[in-house]
Amino acid sequence: MVPKTYLQDVIVVGELNVDIILNKIENFPEIGKEILADEMIVTLGSSSAIFACNLSTLGTKVGFIGKIGCDNFSYTVMDLLNSKGVDSSQIIKSPNENTGATIVLNYGQDRAMVTYPGAMAELMVEEIDFDFVAKYKHLHLSSPFLQPKLKVDIVRLFRKAKELGLSTSLDPQWDPTEKWDIQLDELLPYVDVFLPNIKEIKALTKTNTLEDALANIKPFGKCTVVKNGKHGVVCQIVDELIIQPAFLNNQVVDCIGAGDTFNSGFISKYIQKAPISECIEFGALTGAINTTMAGGTAAFDSIEKVKKIARTKFGFEIY
Repeated sequence: MVPKTYLQDVIVVGELNVDIILNKIENFPEIGKEILADEMIVTLGSSSAIFACNLSTLGTKVGFIGKIGCDNFSYTVMDLLNSKGVDSSQIIKSPNENTGATIVLNYGQDRAMVTYPGAMAELMVEEIDFDFVAKYKHLHLSSPFLQPKLKVDIVRLFRKAKELGLSTSLDPQWDPTEKWDIQLDELLPYVDVFLPNIKEIKALTKTNTLEDALANIKPFGKCTVVKNGKHGVVCQIVDELIIQPAFLNNQVVDCIGAGDTFNSGFISKYIQKAPISECIEFGALTGAINTTMAGGTAAFDSIEKVKKIARTKFGFEIY
C-alpha cells in the first residue's frame, strides 16, 4: 500500500474519443437531403477526458486509464491530455480498433450526437493495473454504457477501488441502447458520489419524477448529485436535500461538457474534504464557466483563465 502522504489525487477510468462539433446549423438533418454548418471544431471529446483535463487545470493531480487506436485521432487525444498535465501512461493503444469519435450537431443549449465507440468499447477490467490505481486517493468512472466490456465488471472495479482505500464517483451518462442494465443495488454501495443528470436517474430507476428516483436510490447511495442544466442541482445525502441554483450564463456558446466540468469542480473540492454544499456550488460554477466557450475544455486552458471568467462573468472569486 502506498503511504497516504505520497498518493496522487484522482484516477479516471473511462472512454476516450474526439469530438467533431458542427455549430451554427439552421435545421435538423433529413434523410436524402444535405444541410450546412457554418463552423466546425475538432477537439478532445468524451465525458471522462473532459472531466480529467478540467480537473487537472483546477490543480488536481490526475491520471487516466482508457483505450484508443493507433490512428491520427489518437494523437489528438494524447496531445491534449498531456498538455493538461494528465498522466497518460496507462492509456492502452489497440492495434485492431480505431479511436472513438462523436459527431456533435450543436443547436444552442441542446445538441444531437452520433458516436462511433471504437477502441473505448474494448477496455476490460483485466487490463487495469490496480497497483497503479492504488497510488491514487479517488477513482472516477464515466460512461459505462459506452464501455460494455468494462460495464460487465463494474461492480468488481468499484469494490476493488474501495478495498484499496480509494473514495469513488460515477457519472453514468446516457445509455444509447436505453436498456439501463446496471444493477444499482449491487453497485451503489461502493460509490461515494453518484453524478447522474435528471434524465439519466429517472431512466436508471424506471421512475417518472425526481422525487421517486431519489427515493429509489436512497437505500443504496451515499451522496447522489442530480444535474438539471439551467435549473441547477439537487443533492441527496441520507435524509438531507441540498438545492444549488445554476450560475446562469446569458451568452451560452455551447453546453458540451458542462456536466462533466460540474463533476470536475465538485470532485476537486470533494477530495479536499470540503463541505458537500461547497462542492456543489463550485461544481455549478465550473459547469457554467464551461458554457462560455466552444467545446468541453476551451474555457479551461489555464487556472488564470478560469479565475478571470469566474470573476468577470459570474462575480465569483476563486482563490
